[in-house]
Amino acid sequence: MQIKPIKSDEDYEAALEEISRLFAAEAGTEEYDALDVLTTLVESYEEKHHAVLPPDPIAAIEYEAEKRGLSRKDLTNVIGSSGRVSEVLNRQRPLSISMIRRLRDLLGIPADVLISKYSTTRSRDHAPHHFRSRSHAKKTHELKKV
Repeated sequence: MQIKPIKSDEDYEAALEEISRLFAAEAGTEEYDALDVLTTLVESYEEKHHAVLPPDPIAAIEYEAEKRGLSRKDLTNVIGSSGRVSEVLNRQRPLSISMIRRLRDLLGIPADVLISKYSTTRSRDHAPHHFRSRSHAKKTHELKKV
């Protein structure tokens, strides 16, 4: 195979096949050098076209807890009460910084995964008063006057 830049999925597949063929090449050979160059090209193509997104924080918690045989009750030590654990795992409450630190220590999940944005079912109207905007508070106050 002639080594050339990978510009399409077809080129990518051909490069993967060639890598499989060259996988057992011995160091110091032309085949080994070709394997090294192809691997670099494939990695570059994958970074641009097949980027792996970080896992969802809640999915990561559930996966790591299950892998360790931990129940929701076991998570009360790091997240809070059983109600709080349910709220977090059911996406009704976001993770706090202290929860993130404790989950990182217990489950070994990198903090950058745990701080990633994820959707929660909590809307702005159901947020505690201190999370609401001033305009929301003003509207609420005006409605109470009527």
